[in-house]
Amino acid sequence: MHRVIQAIGLTSIPRKEQRSAVDNVSFEAHAGRVTALLGAPGAGKTTVLRLMLELQRGRGITYFRGRPLHRIAHPAHEVGVLLGDVPGHPARSVRGHLRMLCAASGLPARRADEVLEAVGLVSLRDERLGTLSRGMDRRLGLACALLPDPHTLVLDDPARGLAVAERRWLYDMLREHAAQGGTVLCGTADPKEAARFADHVITLDGGRIVADQRAADFARTRLRPRVAVRSPHAARLSVLLAQQARSTQRSVEVVREGGNRLCVYGSTCAEVGETAFRHGIVVHQLADEIGDMGPGAGADAQPQQAPESRPSAETGPQPGPNPEPEPEPDPEADPESEPNPEPEPNSDPNPCPEPEAAATPDPDPDPEPETATPAPASPEADPAASTSPESSPGAPDNDASQAAPPQQQPTAPRTTPPAPRPATVTLPPPVLVRPAPTPLRPVRYEIRRAAGVATGYIVGACVLAVSALTAVLLARIGHTPQPRLLAAWPVELPLPPAALGAGLLGALAFGDEFRHPALAADRGTVPRRLGLLTAKLFVASLTALALAVLTVGCTAELLYLVYGSELVALPADWPALTAGWLALVTGCAWAGVLAAGVFRSTTAGLAAVVAVPLLVVPAVHKITEGPSLRGPRPFAGRLADGLPLRRTFGGEQHLEALLRLLAQPVGGAMALSVLALLCAYAFTGLRSRVR
Repeated sequence: MHRVIQAIGLTSIPRKEQRSAVDNVSFEAHAGRVTALLGAPGAGKTTVLRLMLELQRGRGITYFRGRPLHRIAHPAHEVGVLLGDVPGHPARSVRGHLRMLCAASGLPARRADEVLEAVGLVSLRDERLGTLSRGMDRRLGLACALLPDPHTLVLDDPARGLAVAERRWLYDMLREHAAQGGTVLCGTADPKEAARFADHVITLDGGRIVADQRAADFARTRLRPRVAVRSPHAARLSVLLAQQARSTQRSVEVVREGGNRLCVYGSTCAEVGETAFRHGIVVHQLADEIGDMGPGAGADAQPQQAPESRPSAETGPQPGPNPEPEPEPDPEADPESEPNPEPEPNSDPNPCPEPEAAATPDPDPDPEPETATPAPASPEADPAASTSPESSPGAPDNDASQAAPPQQQPTAPRTTPPAPRPATVTLPPPVLVRPAPTPLRPVRYEIRRAAGVATGYIVGACVLAVSALTAVLLARIGHTPQPRLLAAWPVELPLPPAALGAGLLGALAFGDEFRHPALAADRGTVPRRLGLLTAKLFVASLTALALAVLTVGCTAELLYLVYGSELVALPADWPALTAGWLALVTGCAWAGVLAAGVFRSTTAGLAAVVAVPLLVVPAVHKITEGPSLRGPRPFAGRLADGLPLRRTFGGEQHLEALLRLLAQPVGGAMALSVLALLCAYAFTGLRSRVR
């Protein structure tokens, strides 16, 4: 069985005279590993992921365990995707959103609670999506990706904008998924985080792959190691280090980052500590760090701007993965000793072992930085010594470099201590039995989608209130036929309030899919499946029928209370009138669904419903009312007469009633509009598949 993602020759189609954003990108992402797709903004990371997921037109193909995505029957069960913010309705609850996705995937509703518990959102399950913070939104996005228990996770810069503690939690979840045999492909623009959390790093620049390396090799060849020093005599130590570099003719760069902090490039912890010891300079910190990217290796310098807080944020999670074992002196020994190459050491060839501990991630979550600080005894290794300037001048001896590995982040306790971190992360339990596809799956999804927000209830309540008031006013004015009075349909209006409300609810059924595409991997790519369309038409029909019946019932009850029983007596032809009324409201709902699906807008769907009586009805009326060349009677009159040859085949009376209904201008126009919109929807769906 294939256990990898294979991207072969991915190339985007350029626009006009522009060059391709991605040009012939090929790589593999193995199961059991976290693969980072690294690149500066504009390097082509998002385009590569979209090409892999077949969300963008281009050349090339991607195999997920040996199959392209369009050949997988249920892609959500194979690939979990998070490409941006969670595309959900802001008024929907967190649990309601997940249960709606469970219905779409054929999963039981309890799966939503299992995933919420795994991502730590149980206490926020009743919160609205629009009120979630950035960190909680990322957790919900990961919950949506993990909901169907996919083998592969594809994420585009999921840690962007998150705090340090949230980043740690997110990367721990990804590593745990990989540790259980899954495949993780994660785009990022931060080279340090790529070296910290990934097992394999693929570097993009200008839409091409410039490096495809293990994380250990990436940290050694693409990152600049440095020695972080804190001392109350930083200026004097900087001069001494520069003089020593000139005397020994070595390329050493000393950078003052503000206050008492130095960053020394091209040297080692041992050399800096010996220099400080020989000249009696007190050192409060001496540790190896992963510095900025080298030339041409990337351009994301944003995480490295803050001179004080950023080093502490970087080094905070570094010593955690392996606090118990003793540090190894060789930076390259650890990556080769691991069966799954996870560490990303700062492989500066110096005798100081801090880079190994600093850049070696582990599937087990690293503890808080404070847990590693009590280990060293020297002032340089212990952050507590930063408050005691009377420390011995002999402290920066070689012991400082040996004690540095277990406390790689002494600056964190001094500036902004990281938030407490949970000891472990837990993935949701696996889905052991995959449900078979059933016709009710999209119906369950559509019912949860429509009932999960208050919009439908508000529209229904407004329609009933307006219809009741309109019926009372029409009865007071008089001169309104009883059927129109019960339907609250003034002669001056093209459609009654119930028909307009049904059309609006139908337009919302598809309009919300494009505005808040919960089923789409990214915003705007709503799947055009026949089952989804059938479910929307079915639920919209039930909603329209309920609205039509409630409208007549409410208006009749109110007219009875106000004017008595003479206005609510059933007419003689009530079956035909009832059928026409229900057909009109249902047709408006269908027109709203289809128009919103074709034009991808709720407003366009409602406009199509209103256009039927205003534009289509006059056109149909002119066509059907004029006499034809073959006979003196108009087409509508002949159609209303029913069948020319009446044979006894049970149900002919229903067919004649249908013909008479279509003979009416509104009925014929509505039928013609629904048929035209259905053909347009089929055409747009076929065109999107051809692309």
